[in-house]
Amino acid sequence: MTDIDRSLSDEVAAELTARGAVWAPFEGLSLPAHFGDAAREWRAAREGAAAFVAGYRQLVAASGDDRIAFLQGMLSNDVKRLAPGHGLYAAQLDQTGKVMTDMRLYAEPARVLIDVVAWRGAAMRQRLEKFLVADDVELTPLGDEAPLVQLEGPLATAVAREALGIDVVPSTPLDHLTASFNGASIRVVAASEVERGGVLLCGTPASLVPVLDACRDAGASLAGMRALDTLRIEAGIAWPGIDMDETTLIMETGREAAVSFTKGCYLGQEVLERVAARGHVNRRLSGLLLTGAALPPRRAPVLADGREVGYVTSAAHSPLLERPIALAIIHRKHWDAGEHVQVGGVEATVAALPFDHRPD
Repeated sequence: MTDIDRSLSDEVAAELTARGAVWAPFEGLSLPAHFGDAAREWRAAREGAAAFVAGYRQLVAASGDDRIAFLQGMLSNDVKRLAPGHGLYAAQLDQTGKVMTDMRLYAEPARVLIDVVAWRGAAMRQRLEKFLVADDVELTPLGDEAPLVQLEGPLATAVAREALGIDVVPSTPLDHLTASFNGASIRVVAASEVERGGVLLCGTPASLVPVLDACRDAGASLAGMRALDTLRIEAGIAWPGIDMDETTLIMETGREAAVSFTKGCYLGQEVLERVAARGHVNRRLSGLLLTGAALPPRRAPVLADGREVGYVTSAAHSPLLERPIALAIIHRKHWDAGEHVQVGGVEATVAALPFDHRPD
């Protein structure tokens, strides 16, 4: 598969199945789709706390004396301002400014941890290594420290505190600390897949089931990828390899928080600077309110007056809106909310993101 076999061990998979996990493939990974009731899991993440198995992410460690300078030249955000205990959202771009993947960076005194979706991890590392010449940098996929549990919901922090028996959980996005749980070290990160209150717990893979059980005992509902994917679509969050890839600019995806326009040179900077000077992009990620019950496939054309003006990237049945919704890359002439388009032969309406109307 990749650097790290992200499939769970047979023993862990059996333990999760015993807890109600129903499995399905997601971007080439075998992960729990749900734990019996995806709608209940979605509601828990909206109103209480949901604990997701975080095997859809992986960690790569960047070490060596030149790690900061190297990453500063390779990634879109200002890595030099990172201090231990803090984090940063960034992206890896190609020379034309297109998105290879986004990522989170967690700084330690002697290394930087790169947290990336698992289906983009190997390609990210291999591309970075192509630019290593005489740099004192080593990129190491971590097998002994992995994302274990993603807590989402307004009670996520309270669940993390009780489950781990700690008094403090970081509140500033991507800040992190380490805690001890059953004699093992657990990294606690203020991170959310839907940019709400969330906590990511990382540690040795052997700690996954005990940490998950502790979160459940503290009040979280066990939850799977079906609910998480719906939540992030409702939140208008683009995922790499799904809603943004080598054909999209980062500014087309609503993920401009990954970009610094004041740092020095980095791969893809010239293109982004030209786009910024122009003042707009010609297309962007938008929402679609769909009619009917069927979900359009990825890359389904979006039409206006019979002419293609975009394409679908993700779709889900939204419990929030009680109808099918989608994310789509749409041309600027047709991205205004309320614009009428067609997808798969049915009518659709362009909607502003996020669908869940969170305050900025």
